[in-house]
Amino acid sequence: MKLPIGFRAGATPANIKPSGKPDLSLVASGIPCSWAFVGTLNQAAAPCVLRGRELREAGGPLQAVVVNAGNANCATGEAGVRADRRMAELAAARLGIAPEAVLTASTGVIGVPLPVEKVEAALPNVQLGPLLTPFAQAILTTDLVMKTAEATLPGGAQVVGVAKGSGMIHPNMATMFGFVFTDAAVPQDELRRGWKRVVDHSFNQVTVDNDTSTNDMAVILANGAAGETDPVAFWQAVESVCVSLARQIARDGEGATKLITVRVTGARSEDEAREAARTVAASPLWKSAVYGNDPNWGRVMMALGRSGAKFDPSAVHIKLQGMPLYAGAALPFDRRQASESMKAEEVLVEADLGAGSAQAMAWGCDLTEGYVKINALYTT
Repeated sequence: MKLPIGFRAGATPANIKPSGKPDLSLVASGIPCSWAFVGTLNQAAAPCVLRGRELREAGGPLQAVVVNAGNANCATGEAGVRADRRMAELAAARLGIAPEAVLTASTGVIGVPLPVEKVEAALPNVQLGPLLTPFAQAILTTDLVMKTAEATLPGGAQVVGVAKGSGMIHPNMATMFGFVFTDAAVPQDELRRGWKRVVDHSFNQVTVDNDTSTNDMAVILANGAAGETDPVAFWQAVESVCVSLARQIARDGEGATKLITVRVTGARSEDEAREAARTVAASPLWKSAVYGNDPNWGRVMMALGRSGAKFDPSAVHIKLQGMPLYAGAALPFDRRQASESMKAEEVLVEADLGAGSAQAMAWGCDLTEGYVKINALYTT
C-alpha cells in the first residue's frame, strides 16, 4: 500500500525484539502537517503519551512519527522520559527537522528500560520510501497480521491508515496504535474537532480483553499536498478507514477465532447505544459462548442490563446471525441451527432496546484457550 503524496516510511531491526525482526520504524512528511492526537486515559500512561499531549497543547505542526516495538518504555521513571525524548531527537536529526516535529510511540513489555543506544545505532539504517508496508510490519507485537486500510477522496486525495493491537485492548481512548495519514488540506482546528468523534465511533468501540494499555494513541496527520477537499467526504473516508482498522484489531485479538460484531439500536442516546454495544462485545461470558457456538442469548441480555443503558426488558428484541431469539420474551428457535450459524468467521448479535432512536456498533472477538496461553507466557 502506497502512502499519500509527501509521506515516506521505513523500518529496520534495532534488536529490541528478541526475534530480531524489524522493530524500529519511521514515517515522515516533507511538508509540515496539521495533526490531531488522542492518548490513553490509563493513569500509568507511558512517556510517549505524555509527550504527545504536550506537543498537542503546544499546537505546532508535526512532520514525523517514530515507533519502537518490543519495549513499552512505561513505568521506567525519569530515565524513561529521557529515553523517549532522546528517541525524538535522534529521529529529528535523521530527518533534519526539529524534535518538536516528531511524535514518539513505544509498545511492548512494561517496566523494562528502553535501550535507547540501540535506537541510536539503528536509526541511520532506516531507508524511507513510498510504501507503508515496512512501517505496518515493524509496529506489531503479538499481532498475527498487518492492519491497513485506505480510501480515495473525490479529487484524488488519499486517506491511508495503519494500526497495531491484539491484546490489552479495551475502550478508554484508542486501545492500540492507530496512525492515519492524508494529503488532504485540513486546518488543525477542524482536524482536532473531527478526530475525537471518529475515534469514538471506531477505535473506542473495539474490545478484546477489558484492559486498556498504558501506551495507546490514535493520531492523524494531514500535509495538504493534494489540496482542499469536501469536508463531509473527508470525514466519511477517515471514519471508514478507522472502522476497518478497528474491525481488523478485533479479528486479530489474541487467540481469537472469530470477529464479534454487536449492533445496538433503539437506545435513548448515542452514548447509551455505544456503551451497551461495547458491554456486550466485552462480556467474557458472551465471548466464551461465541467460541463454543452456544446461542445463549441470556448472556447478551445480562450484558445489556449492566451496561448503564436505560430500557424496559419487555421492549427489547435480540437477534443472532439474523435469527430472532427474544422479543420481550424468549422466542422458540432451532438451537442446532443457531449454533451452526455461529461457526462463521463473523458473529453478529443485534439488540433493539426499544427506548429511543439512537444506535451504535462495537467489535470484539471470542475468548479462547489461546488468549490464556499467550498472556500466561508473555514475558517467560
